[in-house]
Amino acid sequence: MSQTVDRAPRTPATQPAPPVVDVAALGQHLMGRWADIRRVSRAVAARPEMKRVEGLSMADHRARVLDQLGLLVKEGAVHKAFPKSVGGLEDAGGNIAQFEELVLADPSLQIKAGVQWGLFGSAVMHLGTEEHHTKWLPGIMSLEIPGAFAMTETGHGSDVSAVGTTATYDEATHEFVIDTPFRAAWKDYLGNAALHGEAAVVFAQLITKGVNHGVHAFYVPIRDKKKNFLPGVGGEDDGLKGGLNGIDNGRLHFTGVRVPRTNLLNKYGDVAEDGTYSSPIASPGRRFFTMLGTLVQGRVSLDGAATVVSKLALTIAISYGSQRRQFTAASDTEEEVILDYQRHQRRLLPRLAETYAMSFAHDVFLDKFDDVFSGAHDTDADRQDLETLAAALKPLSTWAALDILQEAREACGGNGFLVENRLTSLRADMDIYATFEGDNNVLLQLVAKRLLTDYSRKFATADAGAMAAFVAEQVGDAAINRTGLRRLGQSIVDWGSTARSVGYIRDTDSQRQLLTDRVQTMVAEIAARLRPASKLPKMEAAQLFNSNQNALIEAARAHGELLQWEAFTDAVERIEDDGTRQVLTWLRDLFGLGLIEKNAAWYLIHGRISTQRAQAITSYIDDRLLPRLREHALPLVAAFEFTPEHIGAPIALGAEKERQDEAMEYYRAQRESGTAPIAEKAPAKAVRSR
Repeated sequence: MSQTVDRAPRTPATQPAPPVVDVAALGQHLMGRWADIRRVSRAVAARPEMKRVEGLSMADHRARVLDQLGLLVKEGAVHKAFPKSVGGLEDAGGNIAQFEELVLADPSLQIKAGVQWGLFGSAVMHLGTEEHHTKWLPGIMSLEIPGAFAMTETGHGSDVSAVGTTATYDEATHEFVIDTPFRAAWKDYLGNAALHGEAAVVFAQLITKGVNHGVHAFYVPIRDKKKNFLPGVGGEDDGLKGGLNGIDNGRLHFTGVRVPRTNLLNKYGDVAEDGTYSSPIASPGRRFFTMLGTLVQGRVSLDGAATVVSKLALTIAISYGSQRRQFTAASDTEEEVILDYQRHQRRLLPRLAETYAMSFAHDVFLDKFDDVFSGAHDTDADRQDLETLAAALKPLSTWAALDILQEAREACGGNGFLVENRLTSLRADMDIYATFEGDNNVLLQLVAKRLLTDYSRKFATADAGAMAAFVAEQVGDAAINRTGLRRLGQSIVDWGSTARSVGYIRDTDSQRQLLTDRVQTMVAEIAARLRPASKLPKMEAAQLFNSNQNALIEAARAHGELLQWEAFTDAVERIEDDGTRQVLTWLRDLFGLGLIEKNAAWYLIHGRISTQRAQAITSYIDDRLLPRLREHALPLVAAFEFTPEHIGAPIALGAEKERQDEAMEYYRAQRESGTAPIAEKAPAKAVRSR
């Protein structure tokens, strides 16, 4: 027998107010520690005389960029990194922060400035002594001495220790004799080498008393004031390149070029008049890496510049996507804004999340750089950590910038292919960022070796059984159960609910565990496979290492992505405004879950997640995160603080909106006036009514 129960009428539940992004506060947060310096540099980059002019010939572009360097000198924009003893400010972090923003004006300007002051000048500063600083830095800072950084050779790029150029000490004359003994030893791809450079810091094998003491740096004049090569110096213009044609890249070669003994930049290695070599660092290997480590700022600045360009590309593409209309999906009369389509969101919003991760990671990177180079935290361990961080982040950000620029270009359709909208030129210029200052794959190998070194220290005395047990633990029940994560074979208590299924790995701790566990397990597995190498002949050991090279690079990449995720998470936790923190949490989740989705095969093979959960992650991204973040896409790019002068792309500055508004008004007026033509497929009734 049924029973009637009186119930009070239900009142609709109060819906929480949607979160709102505090754009100004988020912008300040994104600008980081050197926000004021960045804004000053952006103001310089926005000036018409500093901006790239499309369509210039290579010669005119080079001349314009050289003139722009002179304007930077007049602005006092080049002094921050240099010693106070020569008029500098000794602000290492501020110098990099301002330098990165120049990419908004023209990447050629940024890199040409980097050659002059970040490489040539920095080499004299960090590898030389006070005598060298006094003698050459003022002229370098004022641009009176334009210079080249002659490290890379045609035959040796990433393997600097094997360069062929020699510097042989002549005891009779107290001079070094510089030679490039074969064609592959020519110094190549050098900015300022083709036209403008009057001196170069040349990296060569230092030979004295018949002993090769490895690569050292020498200050070598190469041209007179009329830009004619000095005796024994020769060279070529690299010519037209795939990008960065405002820089006069070229080749240099040397035949019996003599420089005084004191032109050796001798902070880490010196030669006495009688030819005796001495160094404060006994180990040749450590000495070499110490010298190269002082020049890490190039990788710092490329990481930052790639991040700035990614922000600019997404500002253009998302602004355009919020205005461009296509297809009448939900209306008979009005076309849809393309950013409302899920596929368009999938193309751009995960890349926006990645760019935020890159930005926050770069802040950590730049802080670490400043700590080391200001002397606040400058131990050998600090420098090694900085070098590893540089080798991990520079590849990820430069590859990401290329991917983001390409997707942004495609997302803007034909408009994206027009040079006036900047994306194609930026894509061409950024291409080389993945190669110079260290080829990305080679840099990731350095990271992997560091990970293996740290791992081997932990297991220095472990036998094969202990190693195997550790690996088994990493991939077995223990690693999963102790973290609260569920195994592949779990009973799915998700009841088909995407929210429940993804809930276990949506929280911060679980994302951290999954991302960290992947790195640790990959390193442990590689270490186990490489363990026999120490007992094998050299050739067999090299073959074993080579057979694991791809795995090493993947592990290093996973490590870099973990660093980015951690930096993003730390930044979110520092946000005070509730609405902004909520939106950034969604954006962080999109980045973190996107990494897990991208590597779903690994997580499935290793039993870290179930197939149902892997599917749920994709559904959660598509059905929850993308729609939520769509509403905040414009505020999130507005927080990048680009002015119209920085953006420079008409499609992101109102041109597209004007076209769309005009078209909508035209069709509205037709409908209201009854002058709109009847569609061929219109019902007969509609035709008769005309």
